[in-house]
Amino acid sequence: MVEQATEELRRAILAGSLAPGAEYSLRELAGMLDISFIPVREALRSLESEGLVIMRPGRSLVIAPLDLDDLRGIYRLRRALEPEIARRSCVLLTDRELELLESRASEFGAREHGMADIYDDHHAFHLALLAPAATTWDIRVLTTLWRAGERYIRIGFGRLDPDPAEHERRGKAHADLLAAFRTRDPDTVAAAVEQHLARNEKIAFSALS
Repeated sequence: MVEQATEELRRAILAGSLAPGAEYSLRELAGMLDISFIPVREALRSLESEGLVIMRPGRSLVIAPLDLDDLRGIYRLRRALEPEIARRSCVLLTDRELELLESRASEFGAREHGMADIYDDHHAFHLALLAPAATTWDIRVLTTLWRAGERYIRIGFGRLDPDPAEHERRGKAHADLLAAFRTRDPDTVAAAVEQHLARNEKIAFSALS
């Protein structure tokens, strides 16, 4: 019950269904999940350690507000790591791996797919681009950063889903990224990854502002 409650509450927070800054009682959340408040309390302790909720004295909590300075910090660290790993990975990826990634990336531009639908595949896509050159610690640190930014990306880009042009942009952005990797030129690839991250930060920041 605790695992189920943790997963359902985490999903709702990341998607923005439990809005940043909103206050709830344990009993309210227990009612939403149709379980007793004891497993909800245990679940919230885990979510508090992830920085997703702020527990209040008594039996209430606040969904952690979005902090745009944190978003900038997350992207600053990503730009320090991902282009460097990509420089090495682009000469290790096989043509077959790039073909598989190309077919996956084409789905990112589908109008019927919102950010909530593609987020996990999008995460896997970027991991696959870097994996050939990434150490266990690279992946561990990047995964931490991606998880820290997940709520910002899901909510920020999710607000843009009604615009068909945004879906087209997503598809083209990832097609351009793959085209850079196909050159096998480390400088070209590093610049493309840097540009991709900078553009996403700007779009997410604007949507959340």
